[in-house]
Amino acid sequence: MTITDEDCLAETLAFNAQFEAAAATRPRRGRRLDPGLLAQLRGNRLGGDAPPMRLPQGRDRIVAGGAKVRVFVPDRVEGVYLHIHGGGWAFGSADGQDERLWRIAGQARLAVVSVEYRLAPEHPFPAGPEDCEAAARWLVDHATAEFGTDRLLIGGESAGAHLSVLTLLRLRDRHGVTGAFRAANLLYGPYDLSMTPSARTFGSRPLLSNSDSIRGSCELLTPGMSAEERRDPAVSPLFADLSGLPSARIVVGSEDPLLDDSLFLAARWREAGAAVQLGVVAGAMHGFTLFPLTVTEREQQRELEFLVGA
Repeated sequence: MTITDEDCLAETLAFNAQFEAAAATRPRRGRRLDPGLLAQLRGNRLGGDAPPMRLPQGRDRIVAGGAKVRVFVPDRVEGVYLHIHGGGWAFGSADGQDERLWRIAGQARLAVVSVEYRLAPEHPFPAGPEDCEAAARWLVDHATAEFGTDRLLIGGESAGAHLSVLTLLRLRDRHGVTGAFRAANLLYGPYDLSMTPSARTFGSRPLLSNSDSIRGSCELLTPGMSAEERRDPAVSPLFADLSGLPSARIVVGSEDPLLDDSLFLAARWREAGAAVQLGVVAGAMHGFTLFPLTVTEREQQRELEFLVGA
């Protein structure tokens, strides 16, 4: 494990304090997500104060298997990055990060395919994983014809990191596909939906995520499931056999309630035989890459270097 960005700790913690103070004046995401707040989060796609910018470089498509995707193709393509967005499985969208995804496409020379998976609570588990699986299978079968390369990468943030791991497991277990994706880029994901110790004990601090909001998100995705049922490897990849998976880059902030999820997954991933880069960003909260911080700029550069070199 590498603790990164300790030289920025004061700046990062100061931002966290400002965020907490501002969050105290806004509706709080608790265990039960108010329909009005959910509508607002979906309208703004990443849960910010305004809808993000849609870029003309993005193309919306429906691919084989019925999955909806948003595709960015730079002038030079040396691989394909299957991106799965975050949002607690209940909000977020494939067009919620156009500027970031277009930057990755151009700088990493990757065609970026972002999945518009179905959202809870209208579409609980396993609808979202099924959509991501369909998009991944389409790339395995058609990436060379579509993009001129069979070099495939996968990754996402938060719920998208969870869905990325489930997608790799579904490809292996349902279709016998291993090795098609060369690497996984996993940012601050939840991998145990019964909640790890750090998620359970984080408390109600009004950061982007806390114990109450994590519990509520897990319940939205898996309504009616008990904690034991949520430990099913098909739901919580921390409990799965991780053999045959590609190398991974796992990143989390030290002030993220999902810290244990990343620490535990990295240990199990490495034990299963694949290379792992584990980075813990000093002082960073959940979702820190959404905010204008020095650690965000550094994380984006490290992410690019990983995607280029994988």
